[in-house]
Amino acid sequence: MTIRLPDPTGGLRTYEPRPEPFAVTLGAPFTSRTVFSAAHVVADPFADTTPDSPAAVDWDATLAFRRHLWSHGLGVAEAMDTAQRGMGLDWTGAAELIRRSAAEAKSVGGRIACGVGTDQITAGSLAEVRAAYEEQLALVESSGAQAILMASRALAAAASGPEDYLEVYGHLLRQAAEPVVLHWLGPMFDPALEGYWGSRDLDAATDTFLEVIATHPDKVEGIKVSLLDARREIDIRRRLPQGVRCYTGDDFNYPELIAGDDRGFSHALLGIFDPLGPLAAQAVRVLDTGDVAGFRELLDPTVELSRHLFQAPTRFYKTGVVFLAWLAGHQSHFTMVGGLQSARSLPHFARAYELADGLGLFPDPKLAEERMRNLLALYGVTQ
Repeated sequence: MTIRLPDPTGGLRTYEPRPEPFAVTLGAPFTSRTVFSAAHVVADPFADTTPDSPAAVDWDATLAFRRHLWSHGLGVAEAMDTAQRGMGLDWTGAAELIRRSAAEAKSVGGRIACGVGTDQITAGSLAEVRAAYEEQLALVESSGAQAILMASRALAAAASGPEDYLEVYGHLLRQAAEPVVLHWLGPMFDPALEGYWGSRDLDAATDTFLEVIATHPDKVEGIKVSLLDARREIDIRRRLPQGVRCYTGDDFNYPELIAGDDRGFSHALLGIFDPLGPLAAQAVRVLDTGDVAGFRELLDPTVELSRHLFQAPTRFYKTGVVFLAWLAGHQSHFTMVGGLQSARSLPHFARAYELADGLGLFPDPKLAEERMRNLLALYGVTQ
């Protein structure tokens, strides 16, 4: 059987789907790397909402997907940008997501870390930004989850220079009950974060970021770098205080960064590990044996898919992630909070299907093909 897929030129090409999925085997917990998948949320397709309405979440399907990730040994990075924080999911929805996912993690023994931001306000003074961060930090810590201090649009707007970042983050780190993960999210993921850490010069911004960590090394368990710049991540990684981990958030260069070199390596906290979960877990278990070549052999072929999903405008990668979850059978529909399923084109979806199918990511290739055909028919493509 073949399927006709559209291409960017407006034509149709013939594709023969893979008959069998990638063979997945469950194994022991990871020993060489700590790995988180930033997980998406599943919308309630029957809710009568608009793009401006509060998010309507299908909690059963959302939590089921987290159990899927935990079953393969991955940690869940909850309420991050993959879960559409600031792009359909407001703080009220994120708070409920954190509470529910943290409780679910306890029930199954899964590892979880949750995003702490300031999205209950859109703008404000530095004091209001601190208060917003404090409210979210208190919720995450009371849930029993590890805190990830995310970059703040409100802080980017309120700060007048590096000293304001040093003051706000220093205040929060002194308050944190347990060591946190600091997240540097680049403007390719969120244009409102341009100039974060007080400078558009990345070298100067890096120095400020590292000064925060150096001043409070006992309160920083790790950092997540999402700049899509492997060289800069390696430079930051080599300058970290002893004991502070680097979690790569580079969805373009993750295999080489996780594999590392003779001077160190990155752990992982990645949105692409949402659709890649089982395959990524298998690759890390190969790496646990010391087989770097085998790890790269499994993970390197996934980079083309990741670069496709995260192509500019990068912030719309969530659409491709949820699309693949639907094709893989993790949810019964392709609806997203905020109507974000409209953020990518049909040729983009077709290429994502082709690349994911070629990797064997669909547990039931026939179901994925059937759903792809249904989507094509909706757009007027006849087979």
